[in-house]
Amino acid sequence: MKRACRAAFGAFALGAVLHAAAADAPRPSSRGAGAAAARPASAAGVDYAQRFAGLCAACHGASGRSNASDVPVLAGQPAFYAITQLFLFREGRRSNEAMTAVAKTLTDDDLRGFSTYIGTLPPVPPPAPAAPPDAARMAKGRALAQQHRCASCHGDDLSGGQQVPRIGGQHEDYLRANLRGFKSGQRPGYTQAMTEAVSQVPVEDLDLLAYYAARVGAPAAR
Repeated sequence: MKRACRAAFGAFALGAVLHAAAADAPRPSSRGAGAAAARPASAAGVDYAQRFAGLCAACHGASGRSNASDVPVLAGQPAFYAITQLFLFREGRRSNEAMTAVAKTLTDDDLRGFSTYIGTLPPVPPPAPAAPPDAARMAKGRALAQQHRCASCHGDDLSGGQQVPRIGGQHEDYLRANLRGFKSGQRPGYTQAMTEAVSQVPVEDLDLLAYYAARVGAPAAR
């Protein structure tokens, strides 16, 4: 009963934060060439672009594209998705030592400010690979994405939207670990959508999906 009450309260609190953030959240059309220069509505004059540079860029990159394969790309992520994940980290419902330590210091205004700024970061494609992707694996991954209807939530180009993340061009290692986490139950979501989506998918197919999604929209090999 206590667990159910905590879950219900968490859902209510997140709903309140998301509702308050709606007026500030950037629309998909804001991700143009000049979007990186945009500034979110600040709380008490706080510049969240500056705070992002000081607090987040060391791991996630100044442009929102991290160099570490296990650190997610934030560039191009929807603001509503960002605020959902920050909330889950802050409330201890998603586990990552570094992110939990940061998120626990954030107020609701900070959640809105950081997520709104992240929503202004335009997508940054991955670097051109040294060799072209394996055509057979890409074809199999594409077929699996169609079979499991990934596009119905993530979009045909896997760019996401609202509370659905952009997975096209995300780091393969990060995608693989999180797909496996959803399947095992170690990675919680705000809803059960991903857990249900991957529940019947073999692990090797999840790895192929990660391989495919990471290379969607990538530049041609050098």
